[in-house]
Amino acid sequence: MALRLSPLLRHHFAPSLRSMKLSPFRNFSIHNHISDPKDSHKLVMEVKEKLGKDHYSLPVGKNGRDDEDMILWFLKDRKYSVEDAVLKLTKAIKWREEFGVSKLSEETVRSVAETGKAYVHDFLDNYDRPVLIVVASKHFPEVQDSFENEKLCVFLIEKALSRIPAGKEEILGIFDLRGFGIENADLKFLTFLFDVFYYYYPKRLGQVLFVDSPFVFKPIWKLAKPLLKSYASLVKFCSVETVRKEYFTEATLPACFRD
Repeated sequence: MALRLSPLLRHHFAPSLRSMKLSPFRNFSIHNHISDPKDSHKLVMEVKEKLGKDHYSLPVGKNGRDDEDMILWFLKDRKYSVEDAVLKLTKAIKWREEFGVSKLSEETVRSVAETGKAYVHDFLDNYDRPVLIVVASKHFPEVQDSFENEKLCVFLIEKALSRIPAGKEEILGIFDLRGFGIENADLKFLTFLFDVFYYYYPKRLGQVLFVDSPFVFKPIWKLAKPLLKSYASLVKFCSVETVRKEYFTEATLPACFRD
């Protein structure tokens, strides 16, 4: 049976859908097979040199054009293609500068953070991943500033990444969908979140849990899933009980899932 949205849903989503562009998720072939760390370092130096020569106006330092750890991460993401890594890194570094990522702090996001709509959990999950929790019922796109929401999102991603243990690479995202209603729906922000991970924090999002999604969320997911492309495969619908049993211990379980 084809999904039909009510007039209320169509009215709510029409503006976002008209202005939204599909994310161009591409498949890249493996240009180089790297087995020797010396080869990796050589490619890092090559990317670093190209960025310095062709994009010398980009900032330097941590998360800048000469950050070798960042360069290596994007090389891995681009299957060690120097050309593709340079393209994606250039875009990422420019975005960080324009968005003002380095200027984000607890103070600059305090007002929106105090809503309790999103936060980084104090403990890792059972797979040693930092946990970013979103409480969907506290998100009201019609009355809350979208850019403030985006700043909080990026600040929390940075905070979660800073807590990744040595030897680990990914974080876990949890969307608590209990109490979710049409007034909380925001396709534009959801695609912003996944685009940020794809373009600027590649391969850092290990899994996304949609917890206790209500019936009203189903048509919204039907609209969102094609927009997320391959990232939709990271999403797992589950219950609170699954979160308790599979992802945390009694000591590390987030307070919101204890009741």
